[in-house]
Amino acid sequence: MRQILRALCALLTGGFVFAGVTLQPALAAYPDKPVRIIVPFAAGGGGDILARAVLNKIAEQTGWTLVIENRAGAGGNIGTEAAARATPDGYTLNYGTNGTHGINQTLYKRPGFDAIKDFEPISRFTQIALLVVVNPSVPAKTAQELLAYLKANPGKVNVASAGNGTTSHLAQEMFRAATGVNYVHVPYRGGGPAKIDLLAGQVQMMIEIMPSVFGNVQQGQLRGLAVTTAKRWPLAPDIPTVSETIVPNFVVTAWDGLFAPKGTPREIVDTWNAAARKALTDPGLRDDLLKKGAEPSPTSSKEFADFIAAELPRWGKAVEQSGAKID
Repeated sequence: MRQILRALCALLTGGFVFAGVTLQPALAAYPDKPVRIIVPFAAGGGGDILARAVLNKIAEQTGWTLVIENRAGAGGNIGTEAAARATPDGYTLNYGTNGTHGINQTLYKRPGFDAIKDFEPISRFTQIALLVVVNPSVPAKTAQELLAYLKANPGKVNVASAGNGTTSHLAQEMFRAATGVNYVHVPYRGGGPAKIDLLAGQVQMMIEIMPSVFGNVQQGQLRGLAVTTAKRWPLAPDIPTVSETIVPNFVVTAWDGLFAPKGTPREIVDTWNAAARKALTDPGLRDDLLKKGAEPSPTSSKEFADFIAAELPRWGKAVEQSGAKID
């Protein structure tokens, strides 16, 4: 009876209560058909895996039919541009990252979209730690000892990255600027080849996303000296942060989230925000994401917009300092 009375009150006030959000009558049936989520990366890659983990939980909790469309290319620009140009009716959404909605805005001369003007931020999904790792041949067992070693050996330490303009490359540029050290950047075609040479001792150091190298640290193949998050990583509490050891307030994280094309009705954005926040509080999903190296970090739509506005100049400055540019 109480549920019937609540529904009648909602009708009388001109709206419908749905997923914790009041929708106007015209939108009350949303979604009444499958919603397409464009993931601008190849199926099976890191971004695709994280996207599917969260989106599958949303589908499970809401009963919505979600169709994930992988449209890879140009560092995520091809699929993201397609999402930006889609009809803003809530039936095409975009999965984005610090790469597509941060780095690429400066790295590419013509990315094909504007991260702020072309999208309505829905919610951040996760933040992904980066880990400062060294080959065991480096005589440093703490972040403080590493900093001293780098300063004592300018230009003699080779630091690998997954490639020019990647998160691992720009993280080391931020680290270089913050510490004043001088080392040699060695770009690879992907994190895999970079890690192979790091394990072999061909290069001595890397600041890489945690999912890629944490297993090697646990096995003793690499030495993990510090994480780049604001707090210690939940699954590695013995590894300190860069902030607490050598560079106060040094925080660099990869991240991902969900976007809608600009002009999508606010009621739909809010409905998706509520669904994402609920999914990301699920204990099973949280444990799964942490094992993948990502920590659930949902936000309001405005908080996500403010976060992106702050991230853009930070990544842009790192791109400019690195000298990387793609026409």
